Amino acid sequence: MSKKTFSDEEVRSLSNNKYVKKVSNKSITYTNEFKIHFIAEYNNGKSPRTIFEEAGFNIDVIGLRRIDCSSSRWRKAYNENGVLGLDDTRRNNSGRPREREVTKDDIIAKQNAEIEYLKAEVELLKKLELQERQVKKGKLVAAEVFSLIEGLINDSTKNHFSVSHLCAIADVSRSGYYRYLKNKPLQIERNNSDLVARDNILKVFNYRGYKKGSRSVKMILEDSFGITYNRKRIQRIMRKYNIVCPIRKANPYKRMAKATKEHRVVPNLLNRNFKQEVAGKVLLTDITYLPYGNNQMAYLSTIKDGSTNEILSYNISDNLELDIAMTTIRNLISNRDFKLANGAFIHSDQGAHYTSPKYQKLLKENNLGQSMSRRGNCWDNAPQESFFGHLKDEVNYKSCTTLEEIKNSIDDYIDYYNNYRCQWNLKKLTPVKYRNQLLAV
Repeated sequence: MSKKTFSDEEVRSLSNNKYVKKVSNKSITYTNEFKIHFIAEYNNGKSPRTIFEEAGFNIDVIGLRRIDCSSSRWRKAYNENGVLGLDDTRRNNSGRPREREVTKDDIIAKQNAEIEYLKAEVELLKKLELQERQVKKGKLVAAEVFSLIEGLINDSTKNHFSVSHLCAIADVSRSGYYRYLKNKPLQIERNNSDLVARDNILKVFNYRGYKKGSRSVKMILEDSFGITYNRKRIQRIMRKYNIVCPIRKANPYKRMAKATKEHRVVPNLLNRNFKQEVAGKVLLTDITYLPYGNNQMAYLSTIKDGSTNEILSYNISDNLELDIAMTTIRNLISNRDFKLANGAFIHSDQGAHYTSPKYQKLLKENNLGQSMSRRGNCWDNAPQESFFGHLKDEVNYKSCTTLEEIKNSIDDYIDYYNNYRCQWNLKKLTPVKYRNQLLAV
């Protein structure tokens, strides 16, 4: 709108025009008839100045700027709402509302406010970028953004920052920010509780130097520390604080060479019926490879109770001679900590050690039966394979440099496995405790 004012004489002159509804020293209100006439003539190709001149207006009095503003306003109103858009609905039809004269102090205050808003924008964007780099994420979660905004708002030197403006900069909702403030005390309480739970979980996670999954953590917490946590809570906290359990890696099992023709294969008496709830009856055996040091190899032979998962006997050797399996059986027979059940038998694969006449003779001499898995079917001896998998996940045997170090590591782990490592399918008991429970029945 033009800032040109009319003199009293010009006001009187303009008021005589039939197309003028009302006029004052600062504004002029045109009739709807003239507005409609203007649109019609403009659409016929006439310029705004020509239309006003033909309507009897003095261009020098009205001014070209006022004409251009009126023309633009009417055309826009007509395009949006048609003829009805040309109706003057302003209060008392007094013309366009007058703007309050802006003082120099008002201008300065407005400029200072704009500067502060720009400062707030720059500062918040810097904080957002810095935190994104620190957490190495492409995007911050809403709670982290709200925390930054809260810091700026609460800063005593910058308490003039607007919540709406800062939320708009960070692309978060204002209602979400206030919900964050409302729930903050509860969140702080929950975080404090999670920190306590994290410390308890870490105690168990690193217990005896072997890392564990959520099930083992839950069982040991209850058994050794008297602390009960829901397993889902344990999983959530382990994810939250990046407490990572080792994951079983695929490692194809290397089968030993087939026995010579004089070696005899026996039938599969077990048929995967591992859990017979009789301690010392189902005895599973196998041999695994333990690479260590500078391309060195150790071999571990074990006998596992199928009902209790207890490792009853084991032997570590630097070779795969028959003696590794024979010594494992002799260690079993000489172990006085448990008693073999009636009808006890050894179940193995069809490896050369177990089909050997000498090995089979040793079993008969000690009243031990024998059963073998089907050819090439590792699932027929799954519990034993599972133990080897856990051992290789949890024991850092590859860092050992000597066979003696390997033996010490295996000794420690088997003691831990039998006496301290609770198992989910053993009613959350350790193998030794479960065995004692079976014998007490």
